Amino acid sequence: MPTITASAVQELRTKTGVGMMACKKALIEVNGDIKEAIKYLREKGLSNAAKKAERATKEGSVFIQISDDHKTGVILEINCETDFVAKNDDFLETGNYLAQTILAQNNVDHKDDLANLKLENFNNFQEYLSEKILKTGENLVVKNLQKIKTSGFLSQYIHLNGKIGVLVEFSADVDSTLGKDISMQIAASNPLYVAPSDMPAADVEKEKEIIKKQVLNEGKPANIVDKIVLGKLSKYYKEVCLLEQAFVKNPDKAVKQILPAGIKINTFVRLALV
Repeated sequence: MPTITASAVQELRTKTGVGMMACKKALIEVNGDIKEAIKYLREKGLSNAAKKAERATKEGSVFIQISDDHKTGVILEINCETDFVAKNDDFLETGNYLAQTILAQNNVDHKDDLANLKLENFNNFQEYLSEKILKTGENLVVKNLQKIKTSGFLSQYIHLNGKIGVLVEFSADVDSTLGKDISMQIAASNPLYVAPSDMPAADVEKEKEIIKKQVLNEGKPANIVDKIVLGKLSKYYKEVCLLEQAFVKNPDKAVKQILPAGIKINTFVRLALV
């Protein structure tokens, strides 16, 4: 076997955009000749995959997988170039396979961890992705990835054929109906926080200042400005905080009022392509 230097691998990678492992393999196959390695990669189609990887991706889908005990969940957004591919069975199978594989492995919690992902018949994730890019004919990008592990309970909801996905963590077991209802609430209302207490203090003060300026510009008496600000801030919380929002299935109640005693919503993740 010829000795392949790191600088040769890097040079080939720079010229082709192909992953390091594939570049090293190509150099080994052609006894270290850079020009022949480029030809080898073109024949294998990997160079074309790298070129596709520069193209914009605005379509795609959200994928979710939850363990049978509802203690671990993965939410994953994969982007492609066209809606046609986003609805293609191969693309959907790829997304579901990745979500299932990530769920089963303990060393991948975020997008930056994908280099750790073990995939059967592939040296690494990038090699796997390059093959899928060639198969679909479009650039594919993992835009978002989060894994939640809990001692509580996870629920999920997919809306608009994968255009919106929600993963919710409860503090303890809940029935499937409530879990779905809360997930649908998040999908529809797009809250930014679970509760007002989750909003950073600096953001609260900034919002207060904005409201105060609005009130003063309306010419309200100075002695009632603070009271009006608090009232408007409360309305703002109802827009951006899940627990304060009107429950979509019964607007007469806030979300916090429909939760069973002792049950809390710890966190949620909402991914959307719309």
